[in-house]
Amino acid sequence: MKALLLASLFTLPLALAEGPYPVDPASQRHDGVPKGTVEKFSMDNSRIYPGTKRSYWVYTPAQYDATKPACLMVFLDGGGYVSENGANKIPIVFDNLIAAKEMPVTIGVFVDPGVVDAPNDKSQPRFNRSFEYDSFSGDYAKFLTDELLPLVAKTRNLSPDPDHHAICGASSGGICAFDVAWYRPDAFRRVYSMIGTFVGLRGGDEFPTFVRKTEPKPLRVFLQDGENDNNIYCGDWWMANQSMERALTFSGYEVNHEWGTGPHSHQHGGAIMPNVLRWLWKDFPKPVAVNYEACRSRAKEMLVPGKGWELVSEGHGFTEGPVPGPEGAIFFTDIPKNQILRAGADGKVAVFLENTQATNGLAFGPDGRLYGCRAGSKEIVSWDLATKQEKVHAKDLNANDLVVAHDGTIYATEPSKHAVWIIRPGQEKVLGSDAFRGVNGVTLTPDQSRLDVADPGGRYVWSANRTADGSLANVQPYHHLHLPPADPDPRSGADGMTMTKDGWLLVATAIGVQICDQPGRVNLILPMPSGVRSPSNLCFGGPERKTLYATAGDKVFKRETQLTGVLAWEAPVSPPKPKL
Repeated sequence: MKALLLASLFTLPLALAEGPYPVDPASQRHDGVPKGTVEKFSMDNSRIYPGTKRSYWVYTPAQYDATKPACLMVFLDGGGYVSENGANKIPIVFDNLIAAKEMPVTIGVFVDPGVVDAPNDKSQPRFNRSFEYDSFSGDYAKFLTDELLPLVAKTRNLSPDPDHHAICGASSGGICAFDVAWYRPDAFRRVYSMIGTFVGLRGGDEFPTFVRKTEPKPLRVFLQDGENDNNIYCGDWWMANQSMERALTFSGYEVNHEWGTGPHSHQHGGAIMPNVLRWLWKDFPKPVAVNYEACRSRAKEMLVPGKGWELVSEGHGFTEGPVPGPEGAIFFTDIPKNQILRAGADGKVAVFLENTQATNGLAFGPDGRLYGCRAGSKEIVSWDLATKQEKVHAKDLNANDLVVAHDGTIYATEPSKHAVWIIRPGQEKVLGSDAFRGVNGVTLTPDQSRLDVADPGGRYVWSANRTADGSLANVQPYHHLHLPPADPDPRSGADGMTMTKDGWLLVATAIGVQICDQPGRVNLILPMPSGVRSPSNLCFGGPERKTLYATAGDKVFKRETQLTGVLAWEAPVSPPKPKL
């Protein structure tokens, strides 16, 4: 019955969609309902937004017990939400819904955007609202989790569970509310975005594409907008919000919406606020989950539900060069510590080789030897796994990464010269090509007909054809990567790569692992866990080569997938013809 009531409330006739709105009883004061308290504070010491000053308010419900962790809900442009005279009337709504047990005991935090004071009375202050709210980045999430909320937690017992945290905003605050949860699902999982600004002010128009391509996150999202919302130089709010709703639905998110006929205002969104909160907190404390059954993105066919990133090893200097070895083990380098390490199938990590002279990229060859780019001596070397006997294959080569083909031909990248070098068995190195704009990671396609080369400073993975004698031809920027949306110096950061037998190219980039199809288009993005450095290199390991490994700063991670890796030093395999 309750579900039917909620469904009917969210399908009000459009005639009622723009004022005067039907008033939900939860938006009015009632005798006998315990009343919470609101306190106002100021903040002027942000490290993330230096020089800013702002006000924030904290609502504490009457039912709050300091011995029990309370839920949390953050409101952006907080001064408008904390007022009992505006469209939203949050203290009244919270009092009523908490008393009726239609939402849990929740601390409300209402925060205004920052302002930097003007230097004199003839100058304007710097209004930080668009910079903080519209930027498609994780900075505002970091501001909340690292700066503001710890202040609140000094006097309030806040639950650390992200399922117990919600966030709300309107217009630029609406996109920011989603942005916070998107970047930090480990901190917020329930979102209400009113008249959200998912348009081209600071990259927000890219959000629907990222939602479709990125591994789904455990979020519950409510969107509200009206067909008479803004339609100006940077985009159409009404169409952008519908595009977001369709993208969220496509990727299997738990999403609800209410479309109306109103303009860019709080009136409609505030009127439905009680029912939105009932929906956001429905079934509490049941956690918000990823619904792979409803997902139509590549995540459904490439990933394993419930199997995310797992830590393999940590405490290193900087990890690189993961490569699968015999018996399900992987080898990887720690460049600052001059080590090559082996992570066994049993999960145990041990040092394989010391004093490696800053060896970076690794690869196995068809001879079973482990090859490496030894930066300290500017050599390409290899080691026998049993005896650790060393052999030098090329000198005077400051290589970063390498791959060894099934015929023993070595391809190595030299970033300082934007070049790929070829070392054929028993021969001196020769220049393969320096037609690349930048080089880093390198790999071969499953059929070994092409060499793919990552360019960290641009947005492409370059591709070159291999001729009959292993030479390179027809170099072109081929795989089109996504850039960090709000980075002040946006570059892909493309580094190490690995391939699957079906022709999928996996690239370690600044925004995570980007998975490209054979025609060069990103189909899926796998972010690293929150707080972890971007990945530097990748490989498939495990007995069936379905476990994806990623080196990331001082750590190594793995995750199970439905993909199957391919090894360049084995016989070529022909991938299926791609769908164009």
